Amino acid sequence: MLFVVSTPIGNLKDITLRALETLKEVDFIACEDTRVTKHLLNEYKISKELTSLNSFNETKRIESLVSNLLNGKKIALVSDAGTPGISDPGIRLISAAIRNNIPVIPIPGASAIITALTIAGLPTNSFVFEGFLPQKKGRQKLLKKLSEEERTIVLYESTYRIEKLIAELKEYMPSRFVVVCRELTKMFEETWRGTPEELVTQLPKKIIKGEFVVVIAPIDWHNIESD
Repeated sequence: MLFVVSTPIGNLKDITLRALETLKEVDFIACEDTRVTKHLLNEYKISKELTSLNSFNETKRIESLVSNLLNGKKIALVSDAGTPGISDPGIRLISAAIRNNIPVIPIPGASAIITALTIAGLPTNSFVFEGFLPQKKGRQKLLKKLSEEERTIVLYESTYRIEKLIAELKEYMPSRFVVVCRELTKMFEETWRGTPEELVTQLPKKIIKGEFVVVIAPIDWHNIESD
């Protein structure tokens, strides 16, 4: 069996009892970065063999992992944080397991997307997740397309491009309400709210290293709010 195990996005206490039980019971763990997963396992005194599965070696490792699964091994798939396969490596392994009729078992838990949506105060009955926007090719075209999106939009962004993204939102979606979440569930968690123009004045003084989730209101959100 292949177990797709969600791990904390920051606070190590945000892991389920079932996830801990699974990590203890599997034969070994396929993880994005062995150092990150080792830190989690040490916190809960779990000793388990680890093998790396990341964007650089995923294609090469799949055959070996599938072979182990077909030979009866139980493998847990984890990412550095959150739910595997969501803007993370792992989808190819999951797809390969399915093609080989290997049971794939979800062990749900933390997700940065859902965590940000729960505190954004924006419509969640329908939303679109775009992950990390292209760094160069296709970025402006996608932003223009998203400017016409009628659903709530969720994006991921890095420390190095968050100011650029807010400036782009000011150009393409100047009137939209935006929620920027930094380091969710971690010690220095922060959230900013406002139009892109308002955020431009807030963020530069505050930005330090961290992971960002950006939630953008639908075009007609203010009409919904007033109703």
